[in-house]
Amino acid sequence: MDITIKPLAPELAADYFDFFENRAFTDDSPYRCYCQMYQMSKEQVKAAFDHADGLDGGQLSRKVAEQQISSSALRGYLAFVDGVAIGWCNANDRANFPMEPCTDTCFYAPVEKREKAVVCFEVAPEYRGKGVATALLRQAISDAKAEGYIAVMAFPVVRSERYEWDCAGPVRLYEKEGFIEVSEQDVPMVMRKEF
Repeated sequence: MDITIKPLAPELAADYFDFFENRAFTDDSPYRCYCQMYQMSKEQVKAAFDHADGLDGGQLSRKVAEQQISSSALRGYLAFVDGVAIGWCNANDRANFPMEPCTDTCFYAPVEKREKAVVCFEVAPEYRGKGVATALLRQAISDAKAEGYIAVMAFPVVRSERYEWDCAGPVRLYEKEGFIEVSEQDVPMVMRKEF
């Protein structure tokens, strides 16, 4: 299988939404998203819902993701096979995440171009277990190093059994790429790969 990895850019927005709307959750996953929440503070979520203009939750999430892609707030990589997007990795400068996120985990660090955070993966069900997440992670690492970052951070959640909403990637994915655990906390674990 020939996997092509491309960084998310406004000209790939149609591929991004095609992936999330037609392939990402075809296994009846209870979770549906556009990976937009990690870039949002609690205040931004409140403002979005205050100005929803009659949109339901899914439509509002898509609208926010459209805005984030257009402004380059949402960053990461799409994986393609035969020209069709089949995977996604949210990887962004830690300084671009909110200081007070709407999610349970804070990925923010104040210094730009120092650390990149890999926070989410989604792979179409029929392509899981075929190296797509590894290819996405390797591209994020390679680009971070080329862009002058000193490290890539990851935040996997350790569980005794598979959880349907896990999207941070398993510990073994990061270990095989040279990440080491750097925190005492369990949820999430904090891992780091330095250059």
